[in-house]
Amino acid sequence: MVRMGQVIGVSPEKIAEYKELHAAVWPGVLAKIAECNIRNYTIFLREPENLLFATFEYHGDDWAADAAKMAADEETQRWWAVCMPCQVPLDTRKDGDWWADMEEVFHVD
Repeated sequence: MVRMGQVIGVSPEKIAEYKELHAAVWPGVLAKIAECNIRNYTIFLREPENLLFATFEYHGDDWAADAAKMAADEETQRWWAVCMPCQVPLDTRKDGDWWADMEEVFHVD
C-alpha cells in the first residue's frame, strides 16, 4: 500500500458547487475508484487559501496502469469535465498532471 497526497487550487466562486458535486459523487465514479485499487480517498478544503488537498491509499501494484484505466473510463471523463472548471491547477505541477503530487514526510498509525 502506498499513501498518496495531492493538492490543487479551487476557484472561490466555485467552492459551493464543488462541495455539492462531492456530496453526491456519481456511483460509477466511486466504483471506478475502487476498481483502480484506491481506498480511503478524502478531499479536504483549505480556505481562505482555496486549496483542495486529496489523500488516498493505493493498494495495487501498477499505479500507471490503474491511473490509465481510470482516465479511459467514459463516466470518469464526464465527471472530470464537470469538476475541472472548479479547479485551479498549481503552476508548479509536473507536466501532464492536473493535481500536484505531494511528498509524504510523516505518518503514524
